[in-house]
Amino acid sequence: MGLHSDLPLYKTVYELLQLIVRLVKNMPREFKQALGGELRDQCLKITILILRANVAQDKQPHLMEIIERKETIELLIRLSCDLQLISRAQYAQAIELVASVGKQTNGWRTQQSRQTHEGHGHHDRPLF
Repeated sequence: MGLHSDLPLYKTVYELLQLIVRLVKNMPREFKQALGGELRDQCLKITILILRANVAQDKQPHLMEIIERKETIELLIRLSCDLQLISRAQYAQAIELVASVGKQTNGWRTQQSRQTHEGHGHHDRPLF
């Protein structure tokens, strides 16, 4: 099993986290803690879920939670744009990373589902 920090999904989430931290830094004070803090927290929780999924025999619950948290991040980023707390360009950059997280996670879920149905259990190294 590879290190979770070597996974492309982890690297994408880390890039998203870095972007979120930069965006939140420029938010007005009244939004920084509530909205910005929630965005950061959701990204951090996804990184932990990637670690858990990477070592778990049954990865599906962790992967499903990543998808759920990704949807929350997407909603909060959209709200930030609608409230003009971030620019359209920043929104586009963040949503591109969020979409990549979703695609990679769904790819990992599909791979795990195939292995389970084929009776192969799990491989030592995830594809995503």
